[in-house]
Amino acid sequence: MKLRLDKNSIIFKTFMYFTLFAGFLMILLWSLQVLFLNNFYGIMKTQQTKMVAEELQTSFQHNDETEFNNDVTDLSRSYDLNIYVVYYSGGSPLYLTHSAMGDKVTQEYVKAIDAMYGQIVDSGGENAQISRVGREDGSKVFAYAAVLREGGSDSDYRDATVLYIFSPLRPVTSTSKIMTTILIYVTIISLILAFFLSLYLATRITRPIRKITASAERLANGEYGVVFKGGHYTEINNLADTLTSASIELEKSDMIQKDLIANVSHDLRTPLTMIRSYAEMIRDISGDNPEKREQHLQVIIDESKRLNDLVDDLLTVSRLQSGKISVEMSTFNISAAVRSIVDTYRVLEVDQGYHFDLNCPAEFYVDGDEEKIKQVISNLVTNAKKFCGESREINISLQRKGRAVRVSVQDHGPGIAPEDLDHIWERYYRSSSNTVRTSEGSGLGLSIVKEILTLHKADFGVDSALGQGSVFWFELELVRTE
Repeated sequence: MKLRLDKNSIIFKTFMYFTLFAGFLMILLWSLQVLFLNNFYGIMKTQQTKMVAEELQTSFQHNDETEFNNDVTDLSRSYDLNIYVVYYSGGSPLYLTHSAMGDKVTQEYVKAIDAMYGQIVDSGGENAQISRVGREDGSKVFAYAAVLREGGSDSDYRDATVLYIFSPLRPVTSTSKIMTTILIYVTIISLILAFFLSLYLATRITRPIRKITASAERLANGEYGVVFKGGHYTEINNLADTLTSASIELEKSDMIQKDLIANVSHDLRTPLTMIRSYAEMIRDISGDNPEKREQHLQVIIDESKRLNDLVDDLLTVSRLQSGKISVEMSTFNISAAVRSIVDTYRVLEVDQGYHFDLNCPAEFYVDGDEEKIKQVISNLVTNAKKFCGESREINISLQRKGRAVRVSVQDHGPGIAPEDLDHIWERYYRSSSNTVRTSEGSGLGLSIVKEILTLHKADFGVDSALGQGSVFWFELELVRTE
């Protein structure tokens, strides 16, 4: 099988980043080793020598001779320095030697001391400290001289005590070779660790992504309700949770769509069947009987109207949800709108025994699309009429709620189960109580109500309890009251 290298993959890029980072660190370490080790060593020894000189100057000023000599000995041994304190009288040196090498003073050190002392005297007091790097006793040495005590009235340093410190700058070649060998091993080990660590991390990161990809492919193939599993990282877990929610919603949408198609097919088939059947009856049976023909034709007309209403409601819901219908806002009297809707239902009080009770204490004016709000009120009243129960009583009320007016439609029917309250606005939702929809209406009334009120950005809802009926309500911002 041919191995294909994907340069955009997480594994490849993680490997490259780790390798480049490890390589950069190795280059930095090698640069410090090759270019700066010797210079850095010399700088540190120089600073160390000056620090020791400052400590001895302080000790000379505040301690007696014995304590001072002890400090010279301790510092000489601690820092591997050759320290000499020279007393001058009339420009002639009297040596008191304190050194890590004992009392031995080589000819090279004597020459260096004389040379630095000469520079101090010739400066006329301007240079109380002298430092230089040279070769003393066969090795590279940093030499430092500082006056501890001046003598004479003219401060010509001919009667003075001078501190001399010699810090051998020993070759670091052997140390450098050891460090180089160590760096070779460190480089090899670091690159190997970077290689395996990058592969491990890349695999650990990509494993949950590959699982999510596989689940997404199942979802793309129509397997809804797929649960996406995350990994060890918050971002991937959030992605998995989001995709799981999307999968669940797609499953719900698919179920609603199938349910919608089934219900619409049923609702379309019933009136079509009736129309066909009664048309055949007119042709075969009642064609010559005016009375029966009139009855059969009326059934055809009624079923045609029902079929037309169903198609209109489907188109309305589709256009509302697609955003193709906009609201035309204006200020109107919602109290008058509610009264006009209720008046159209008054005929049912005589014919079928319904009772419509309207409670409207004032004239409320609101902003909205009057025709669409009337459609909302009509749909809510129609819904209450279908489920008002044996009492056949529907209560409609308008109440002021702060800066809004609430329109409520109450029935006294079987009520709605709590688990169904959030779903009754869906098209053709089948409640857990298995309530059978009546033959009248399209079953899309509440869905239309929801879409229209959503366009108005209005608050709406339903309060219901089993056996006690339901109250559907919505609120619009109040403009004024009369």
